[in-house]
Amino acid sequence: MTVKVRFAPAPTGRLHVGNIRTATANWLFAHKNGGKLVLRIDDTDVARSTEEFIQGIQDDLTWLGLGWDETDRQSRRAAVHERAAEKLKADGRLYPAYETQTELDRRRKVQLSRGQPPIYDRAALDLGEDEKKALEAEGRRPHWRFKLDGKRVVWNDLIRGHCEVDTTSMSDPVLIREDGAFLYTLPSVADDIDLGITHVVRGEDHVTNTGVQIEIFEALGATPPQFAHHPLLVGADGEALSKRLGSLSISELRRDGYEPLAVTSHLAKIGTSDALEVAPSLEALAEGFDFGKIGRAPARYDAEDLKRLNAQILHAMDYASARPRLEALAADLGEAFWLAVRANLTVLPDVELWARVVNGPVAPIAEDQGFLDQARALLPETLDADSWKSWTDAVKEATGAKGRGLYMPLRQALIGMDHGPEMGPLLPLIGRERALARLSGQVA
Repeated sequence: MTVKVRFAPAPTGRLHVGNIRTATANWLFAHKNGGKLVLRIDDTDVARSTEEFIQGIQDDLTWLGLGWDETDRQSRRAAVHERAAEKLKADGRLYPAYETQTELDRRRKVQLSRGQPPIYDRAALDLGEDEKKALEAEGRRPHWRFKLDGKRVVWNDLIRGHCEVDTTSMSDPVLIREDGAFLYTLPSVADDIDLGITHVVRGEDHVTNTGVQIEIFEALGATPPQFAHHPLLVGADGEALSKRLGSLSISELRRDGYEPLAVTSHLAKIGTSDALEVAPSLEALAEGFDFGKIGRAPARYDAEDLKRLNAQILHAMDYASARPRLEALAADLGEAFWLAVRANLTVLPDVELWARVVNGPVAPIAEDQGFLDQARALLPETLDADSWKSWTDAVKEATGAKGRGLYMPLRQALIGMDHGPEMGPLLPLIGRERALARLSGQVA
């Protein structure tokens, strides 16, 4: 069997880390098994779906390196959905119901008052043809419900293991609205069958849907795919991320300067038994991917972990790789500059701060101008990689200052802050003229 999976986002907004965790799992599983990934745009919500969001989805996946083998849109697959609906109608599994929402709400209240479960009572199945015609003559249009088997649907989930959903405790789901629009469930199943999807990898919030969908697969005469439902993301505090996902969009992470491999490594590793480290490549991530490594507990998404992984990539990045991006930021001051500052970067745009430190203007911190004047007088005529040590040795001998009392005032005067890269390689980049000015208290 050739593995074939699908990532099926709705183009009603930008992708966020929850979406991309699912996309990453599908991509890694497909590539490990020599399979294919279908990007299926679930754009049946016409009112909210836009071409801008479709392009944004493709841009985000491309930036992350999560390419796909086929592309499709549900809005172009109406004939497939109609054929599936007609088969279910012909087999008596899809039936018309005419109740209004008000009537359904009233029935549920009565059921609850009697201590009964608030599930649909299938009253529509008792309607005769004359009654249906009379209701339609009143202007009512039917919605269409799928008649559940009312059994325990069992499957072996590739992440959760043995799973059961009892459909006797569920209302027959509405698959087609009064206006003829298909809801998510039937098109998803019909498309999975038509596209030959072998594995469905998605969040555990779809587990209950899976019980219904397996019944629909079987009613359409198809073998259900294998399912893998991964736990959802929570924040570092253990709270659900659902209300914060808008601020965790991939486009924002990209804008903020995060590295694609840091994002995919983070999302692939959290909630697993693997160490949370950056992978050498997406291909290496795929080689180590295994559903058996994914735990059952919610995966904790901690932005600090992402920052740490991102910093790992930058700290190891050579100048040749960094140079085009430094040029785009107008912060390419040469290889010596990059090697001097990269260990102090969390995201690449941080480099702009250190470019300003080198080129100025910098407002020096000068709490002891007398000490700085002495140091200024001892600054070497030529600055190179060894100048910081020889200069501070001379200042130490002349002033008696040592340790923090020696190094911190010089750092504060030269870069205007009390932390940053090693001063040895930074001093010659700042240059003697700017160094002299800053040591004298001038903004330079």
